[in-house]
Amino acid sequence: MSLALEASTARLEVQCLLQSALHVPRVYLLAHPERCLTDAEFAHYTELMQRRLHGEPIAYILGEREFYGMNLKVTLATLIPRPDTELLVELALQRIPLHERCAVLDLGTGSGAIALAIAQACPRAEVLACDASTAALAVAQENARALGISNASFVQSDWFASLGMQRFTLIVSNPPYIAAGDPHLAQGDVRFEPVSALISGMDGLDDIRHIITQSSSHLLPGGWLLLEHGYDQAARVRSLFERAEFDDVFSACDLAGIERVSGGRIRT
Repeated sequence: MSLALEASTARLEVQCLLQSALHVPRVYLLAHPERCLTDAEFAHYTELMQRRLHGEPIAYILGEREFYGMNLKVTLATLIPRPDTELLVELALQRIPLHERCAVLDLGTGSGAIALAIAQACPRAEVLACDASTAALAVAQENARALGISNASFVQSDWFASLGMQRFTLIVSNPPYIAAGDPHLAQGDVRFEPVSALISGMDGLDDIRHIITQSSSHLLPGGWLLLEHGYDQAARVRSLFERAEFDDVFSACDLAGIERVSGGRIRT
């Protein structure tokens, strides 16, 4: 199987793999172009390169990915954080009072990317991150410790199942939203990502339906629910919000102009 990349992207990835093999920063490579690899270093670099040539995402090979200014550990138990999801964080931050304590819930936290970005930007917020996967939660907790973020806590829960009667000012989620049988599942990075974090029923909306219908029991009066979804799902997601009697229902576009996040406010 061949891997086709633009020249600039390929050059950057080669540098990243070489940095990993040598355990050095990028500036070291630039400052020491004459450096020769030992046999052990070359063998390690070749192993990493072969994994990439077979299509494995570079984030999994390196074990990390940058998101919202944070360097996060990622594993095969978690989705790879993507720039599109930063829109969800921005919209959440616009709805969190900066100088008041508030409770925020991140459903299906994975690596903890969304929860930790919000917690870091809003020190007075108490962020609860949940995931059904214990392996994903372990990664998220490790990321919180590495970043020194103390206002985020973690609980194993299949969506709201373990949350009792807890209520929140804001609920955010990047849930599974790909339809079973979607041809994109056989392409690119998603081939390596956990299926449970990708597929959600025949139309991709099963988990979004569940979250929207159940969230009213876990939002404080006037609280917001914000969801990331697929490129062609915004109209259907807005309809689900409206049928659940949310107010101020909206969709927001990512940098490519695609409606990527939808949300609404629970009626008071």
